[in-house]
Amino acid sequence: MNRLQHIRGHIVLTDKYMNMAATLPSPLTTHVLNIAQGVPGANMTIILYLLDPISSVWNLLTTGITNDDGRCPGLIKKESFIAGVYKLRFETGKYWDALGETCFYPYVEVVFTITDPSQKYHVPLILSRFSYSTYRGS
Repeated sequence: MNRLQHIRGHIVLTDKYMNMAATLPSPLTTHVLNIAQGVPGANMTIILYLLDPISSVWNLLTTGITNDDGRCPGLIKKESFIAGVYKLRFETGKYWDALGETCFYPYVEVVFTITDPSQKYHVPLILSRFSYSTYRGS
């Protein structure tokens, strides 16, 4: 028991990480990287939608704001993550406006298909004022 008490002090998370851990693990994650300035894309609004396959209407699932590391933990809970077509909308124009910059793309929408919701999906956005790129990460 003394050994367990000893190591417990080394594995207790700080409050900063407790909130993030409470929302994890989300089966869908993202990370915004501002490559123009070499920093994470902090304070960017992200909106997640799911396409209704019958009506072809995008249904709002959640809205979040990236943290200081450019991540938006807790986008969707595992039990809510189903097969279908999703859309992540990144509010890039508002992000650049807040930095006192202009940009070419007022927003970026990344549409992707989930066929196996038991997997983990990572959809990062790499961006500058005049370009962006994305890919499926792990």
